[in-house]
Amino acid sequence: MAYGGFEAGGMAPRRHRAIKILLAGGFGVGKTTLVGAVSEIRPLRTEEPLTESSAAVDSTAGVERKTTTTVAMDFGRITLRDDLVLYLFGTPGQERFWFMWDELSRGALGAIVLADTRRLADCFPSVDYFEQRGIPFVVGVNCFDGARRYRGETVRSALDLDPRIPVVMCDARQRPSCRDALIALVEHSLQVLRNRTDPANDGDPALTS
Repeated sequence: MAYGGFEAGGMAPRRHRAIKILLAGGFGVGKTTLVGAVSEIRPLRTEEPLTESSAAVDSTAGVERKTTTTVAMDFGRITLRDDLVLYLFGTPGQERFWFMWDELSRGALGAIVLADTRRLADCFPSVDYFEQRGIPFVVGVNCFDGARRYRGETVRSALDLDPRIPVVMCDARQRPSCRDALIALVEHSLQVLRNRTDPANDGDPALTS
């Protein structure tokens, strides 16, 4: 999406562009944490305390210390340069909120699907969603403390991913690690767009393992 604006002093209009990126994945996988780690503004969060009734549908196995849940979205911003801004939208992970995904994904350049190796199956719905809609995505394995570490190719095999989809390791708490995951997504998304424009350029991007 693009936005128009005028510079001070009556100069010619300057085009301002925005890149929209989604963060998806299962409940408690670290989407809210990642937005908070990289956003230059105080993130917009729609978290509510977990209740006894929600505990019946939102499994906290593996994330027992989690006390809140996102009920709409997380939102953050990163200014890349004066005329280019990246907007991050964290999607709610629970099945009862999936109806919001279509609206949030409109106009997105791509998505990072966060995965927790202790609950790997939780990211299948996100992977299926983006695959079916042709939205470029990468899988970011959030390396939780105490969780067993796996090679990228092992995670790729478990998720039955196309070999061209990057799998990157990240720590949603660390800004440099999150930045690297975002860079991997942008590079992959641009490669996908180039391939769609000129299929003769199709090729496998470098895979991280």
